[in-house]
Amino acid sequence: MTATMHYPYAAFHARLQQAGGDASPQALGTLPPLLERLLAPPQSRAKVMTSLDLLLKARKATLQAAFDTTLAADELRRYQKFAKPGKPSAHIVQLRQKQAAARQATSVARQSLIKAAAAFVRDAGIDVPEHTPLDVFIIDWIDTHVPAGHT
Repeated sequence: MTATMHYPYAAFHARLQQAGGDASPQALGTLPPLLERLLAPPQSRAKVMTSLDLLLKARKATLQAAFDTTLAADELRRYQKFAKPGKPSAHIVQLRQKQAAARQATSVARQSLIKAAAAFVRDAGIDVPEHTPLDVFIIDWIDTHVPAGHT
């Protein structure tokens, strides 16, 4: 059984990438009002679309890294439960290395999300509330304003 990660913005992200540099308002189809306003001025449309694309790629990477970390931890727990005391087996050591690599990927993905979020917020002219971490704000913003599902 192979577990797969769910990425709720896949359909919108595919449309965004397909639209690419298309300056027509119809390229992305129906958008939520806030996204429509952000992408309205033609002079900044390409820049905002590019930074939104990078932001969604970074969000997907963070979701994938979190999924991989959880998967590695679950697998390690499953095998460690029955391990004999003493020196760990080679398989347990490999699972620990896999978990450490997944945690490292999570850190790198989070850093790329923050970098992409800073660029998107700057390009789109979005004000981030004070005392709110940028990554928390942008994840909430994506969940609220980017269409999810199979549309």
